[in-house]
Amino acid sequence: SGASGPSATAVATPHATSRASRSPAPVVLPTPGRPYDATAVLAAMRASTRPGGVPPELQADAIAAAVAEQLWTWDGRPYPVLQVGGTCGPRACSLELAGTPSGAAGSDLYVFSVVPAASVVRLEAADLHGYPAALDEALDALVRTRLPATELAGLAFTAAAWQPPPNETVMRVAYRSGGEEGAPAVDVIVDVAAGEVLEVRAP
Repeated sequence: SGASGPSATAVATPHATSRASRSPAPVVLPTPGRPYDATAVLAAMRASTRPGGVPPELQADAIAAAVAEQLWTWDGRPYPVLQVGGTCGPRACSLELAGTPSGAAGSDLYVFSVVPAASVVRLEAADLHGYPAALDEALDALVRTRLPATELAGLAFTAAAWQPPPNETVMRVAYRSGGEEGAPAVDVIVDVAAGEVLEVRAP
């Protein structure tokens, strides 16, 4: 969920617009937490309903503990269902964990690479949409009051994603035209707690 790259454009200060006089309602964020321990992660691995389940070499205490240490949820509550799947090659494995909180805009997906022989677990990707769907309107309003109308002309709010600590106040808000591939698209990186746009970039 990095916000850098050659196409990134830093926004140093909020742009004045005709809408800026009416500030959106503040967005209040909960404190993220890690609700799972090694025992719970192991149990989810063993109960996996994914095709192929979770390879036995991944079902180890040290691996489960390392995963639990990096498995954050939006408000610190466990998911109604934690789904786990994995595959292994000759030396390395991939482990995916996903969950959808009640009333969420979408699902959280964590992808780990694992070297079972060394119990090395590395977070490769976190695609996190498990924030309350009711926040969408406030996020869209926050972005639109901080950017000139021309920045998002013809684009509609499509999705947002949150980040685990230490970046829990930063969210990525995606705008798309709804057209075919290559159509205009903008991702806005916003510090929700501060009410500030940090970057505007083309994905």
